Amino acid sequence: MGEFFNKIGELFSTPAYIDSLLHGFLLTLQISYFALLIGVVLGTVIALVETARKSKWMVVPKFICRVYVTIIRGTPMALQLFIMFFVIFAIKRFPSIITAILAFGLNSAAYTAEVIRSGILSVDKGQTEAGLALGLRPSTIFMRIVAPQAIKNMVPALGNEIITVIKETAIVSMVGMYDLNMAAKDIGSGQNMASYIVPMVVAGVFYLATIYLIIFIVKRIEKNLRKSDLRVEK
Repeated sequence: MGEFFNKIGELFSTPAYIDSLLHGFLLTLQISYFALLIGVVLGTVIALVETARKSKWMVVPKFICRVYVTIIRGTPMALQLFIMFFVIFAIKRFPSIITAILAFGLNSAAYTAEVIRSGILSVDKGQTEAGLALGLRPSTIFMRIVAPQAIKNMVPALGNEIITVIKETAIVSMVGMYDLNMAAKDIGSGQNMASYIVPMVVAGVFYLATIYLIIFIVKRIEKNLRKSDLRVEK
């Protein structure tokens, strides 16, 4: 145990080690943030297409979206990442961070689409029908009636998706990117077991602190939404 704490002291007293961990952590956050941004935007579009009214114009878009979601959700993230790196974007000097962001963003979009679709479908159709009976436009019904209620139902699942993406980014080390996971491996490589475990534990603390912050924010949002419901009922 004494050796373990000595190694922790050595890690935090070595500027090069700290720089490596912070650099890797920054890359992890960059990939996660932009991937989630793509996931929310594209996932929203897919969900809106899938929940749109049936018409001859929507048959093909709905089919494409369903096939996309099925393929992405039915294959491992690691496989998708390898295909993006070594097949689709196997271009000399193409920025690896962009490839990683696109890979995780496209993956996140499929899961986010299902979350949003489920949230929209969770709202009673009777409310939409009542709005139409009152002469409201479909867009107004969606923005004023459906969306606010759907968002409340989506928050916990969207929080889980954020957490999942952040943790899944650890596999970018498999394609040679210097993220937090790779930084920990690099610091501990070529040394004894204690020297290898310490940076891994520190990396785990980075992940845990980030995830806990997200959980805290999501719970605060849920709490505020519940308060708004109580105010409306009163």
